[in-house]
Amino acid sequence: MKPRERVALSRPVADEVRKTTCYMCACRCGINVHIKDGKIRYIEGNRDHPVNKGVLCAKGSAGIMQHYAPARLRAPLKRVGPRGSGQFQEISWEEALSLAVEWLGTVRADDPKKLAFFTGRDQSQSLTGFWAQQFGTPNYAAHGGFCSVNMAAAGIMTIGGAFWEFGAPDWERTKLFIMFGVAEDHDSNPIKMGIAKLKKRGARFVSVNPIRTGYSAVADNWIGIRPGTDGLLILSVVHELLKARRIDVDYLVRYTNATWLVIDAPGTAEHGLFARDGEGKPLVHETVTEQIVPLGTKGARAALSGRVQLDDGRFAVPSFQLLAEKYLDEKYAPEAVAAETGVKAETIRGLAAEIARVAFEEEIFVEQPWTDMNGQRHQGYVGRPVSFHAMRGLSAHSNGFQTTRALHMLQVLIGAIDCPGGFRFEPPYPKPLSAHPTPHGKAEHFGSNTPLSGPHLGFPRGPEDLLVDSQGRPTRIDKAFSWDAPIAAHGMMHMVIANAHAGDPYPVDVLFMYMANMAWNSSMNTAGTIKMLEEKDEATGEYRIPKIIYADAYASEMVAYADLVLPDTTYLERYDCISLLDRPISEPDAVQDAIRWPVLEPDRDVRAFQTVLLDLGARLNLPGFSDGHGRALYKDYADYIVRHERRPGIGPLAGFRGLNGERAGRGAANRRQMERYIENGSFFSAHIPMEAQFFKHANQAYQDFAVRMGFFDTPQPVTFQLYQEALQKFRLSAEGLREPVAPETHRERIMQAFDPLPVWYRPLGEAMVDRSAYPYHAVTQRPAAMYHSWGSMNAWLRQIHTRNPLYVPGPICDELGLKDGDWAWVSSHHGRIKVEVARMEAVNASTLWTWNAIGKRAGTWALDRNVPEARKGFLLNHLIHELLPPREDGLRLSNSDPVTGQAAWYDLRVHIEKAEAGPVSEPHLPPVAQPEPEPHPTELRYGQEWAQ
Repeated sequence: MKPRERVALSRPVADEVRKTTCYMCACRCGINVHIKDGKIRYIEGNRDHPVNKGVLCAKGSAGIMQHYAPARLRAPLKRVGPRGSGQFQEISWEEALSLAVEWLGTVRADDPKKLAFFTGRDQSQSLTGFWAQQFGTPNYAAHGGFCSVNMAAAGIMTIGGAFWEFGAPDWERTKLFIMFGVAEDHDSNPIKMGIAKLKKRGARFVSVNPIRTGYSAVADNWIGIRPGTDGLLILSVVHELLKARRIDVDYLVRYTNATWLVIDAPGTAEHGLFARDGEGKPLVHETVTEQIVPLGTKGARAALSGRVQLDDGRFAVPSFQLLAEKYLDEKYAPEAVAAETGVKAETIRGLAAEIARVAFEEEIFVEQPWTDMNGQRHQGYVGRPVSFHAMRGLSAHSNGFQTTRALHMLQVLIGAIDCPGGFRFEPPYPKPLSAHPTPHGKAEHFGSNTPLSGPHLGFPRGPEDLLVDSQGRPTRIDKAFSWDAPIAAHGMMHMVIANAHAGDPYPVDVLFMYMANMAWNSSMNTAGTIKMLEEKDEATGEYRIPKIIYADAYASEMVAYADLVLPDTTYLERYDCISLLDRPISEPDAVQDAIRWPVLEPDRDVRAFQTVLLDLGARLNLPGFSDGHGRALYKDYADYIVRHERRPGIGPLAGFRGLNGERAGRGAANRRQMERYIENGSFFSAHIPMEAQFFKHANQAYQDFAVRMGFFDTPQPVTFQLYQEALQKFRLSAEGLREPVAPETHRERIMQAFDPLPVWYRPLGEAMVDRSAYPYHAVTQRPAAMYHSWGSMNAWLRQIHTRNPLYVPGPICDELGLKDGDWAWVSSHHGRIKVEVARMEAVNASTLWTWNAIGKRAGTWALDRNVPEARKGFLLNHLIHELLPPREDGLRLSNSDPVTGQAAWYDLRVHIEKAEAGPVSEPHLPPVAQPEPEPHPTELRYGQEWAQ
């Protein structure tokens, strides 16, 4: 294409171009929406936007079809037939809101915990969480518990930040980039752009993933690992680095807790905890004077090894000595782990050698004087140009928390955190664990018509922060922050329906959900979940979950099971806030946030959910939403975004603050703030001074910058926690040495999973089934062209994927006589499905896989009942139970990471056998009736009006 032709393509194809933020995945790219005659004609990338710089994927371009989707809901609905019947009556907004207030008001006055309020990927969690806190229910969370809480919790607890939204590789300087378990749907445009930069510079890209698609297909090296064993591979690499002494000792001493003394007093309540002085400062062994002194003692040179005696007679060792002893064990040698991981020993050894070579032989030095938090002046930044990225492939296992910790430990050992060429933090991160709240939701935290005393989600510092009653029973419906999942920092939405149905730990009266397709692809045990939504109490005749309020823009599978449906707008018809308080779009060199705004007004009787939530808050007279006299504090979400303050001068948006819009971060509310964002392309960006760009965890200039911006009120440097004391406190409880004592039923798993140093154990679901009866793994990936279930009903994107075969490794196909288009039965300990198969060679030899969320239930999403997605599309979810198999004592715990509660989607083991061909995949649930969609065209063409 000639340059002149490219420019011509970018000229407006309409009367007006309006700049906003894409919502077709979680990249949150800038887009230009071309509008003609009041209709969208074209969507392109905004070349001035800092996230995507004009790059736009198929999903972003197809936003036009998301907006004009026939599946759009058109008015509030009240169920008038049985759940699942599709019998609804359109009602007015006044009736809908009055009914919701009646239901919610009764719960708030009687027992606020009887409301369970959970949201999907709504990107407005700072608002929804605040609303739930003011309502007074302990039962709130968003989608993170079944998506990536292991990534967030492990990262924040280890290095003060995490992959993706909290940090990114240094694409400009990295010389070796290693990616673990990343599919194409997350952060796709920035990653594609970054990989292109690597390729252009000749840097090396290694992908560790059971499946070679997308990013892995363009990697220089693909390591087709066996699912659930990434942690073992990483610890084997650590073993090799320690053996070769290829670690950054100076970096460890300066920035980590490697020198902190750990008490060695087995059988006591402080065994394995850090030795501290009377002021609580960790103690270290000073090598010159051979004295034990508090951390930070001027001139002290702390030791990394050596057993010393404390003043009270107890012994202690530096945590690094425990680390070295642990991973130098030959059980982590490449030969010892090769069979389990499916990766050859020479490949593991070669990976470790390449990491060490690039980190220490291709060191980068950026000349820029800076001062650390100890007042020491440095002439520049030392860079280890090895960077990593990881996502759901690590996270969605029941050992994912410790696996992700292991990856962060590897980064720290080579000194590759927030340095030139390594992984770099994105503001407002890094934040130490102490800067995060503890969770609120104990019985004393809530009461009738009373706000919760603090935020729902956070990080327990020890078992004393668990949300359990005096008998140890969970106080949250999802059992987050209980002994089942003590550090469930994002909640456990995948357990809400099952627990509410069972009345365990108690029943709920109202389930309120937003954009969470729990009646289909977002639930484990999908058919079972549907039965739970439909089942009635035999004694009362009422549904086991009495009332369900559901908000969505589209007629998803979940709509059919709601009692009251609140129709949302499309993302092009509403205000949204991509906030530093929530899910930022910052880059390592800049503080950034963004908005969405109504580039079109709705042509249906729908309202933005966030504005509806504000309305409900005012009608319920919730503090922070009403003035106490029943008058709303905010007229809509845009007004809330501009005027709400979480702390004085700190609001949802950081840009254009102050009365004249000249301040950033901190500042008075600016009534023209929204207009200024729109004028600026719907984003704000503030450059970080070069002196503050690296080593943010220990950089005085960055810490001062963060205080000025309002991230903190005082500097909050981060010490990387290779050894995690909070985990050891839970182990002491499991040993009966620390109050509160863990229940007997949970002690063994806490001892296994809560190791203060990263550890690998076989995924729980895999370990509890007969692996010879179910010899293969089965996982899903999201394709580049889809994002959650609402993307796969998009008219344009459906042309790329209309159904999802089960991809089967070639050797298994040969053994079973399978070829493309054949059918197979796939079974697990829980269920059985019948699906079409396709042969694939570029996949781990023991792993079957398919695309997620392509399959649809017939009758939903305003699609014809005979579309391929409904006939031959399928879900692996039918094979996955929300509970683990029963233990010997009969107890069944959630199918989740025992530390964080992360849904263990990828622990699935299966058996496969050839089947007779069939017309549809099985199970094939009967069509579900849906509200009649609004009249819609059969075609939509540029330059033409709607054609019926």
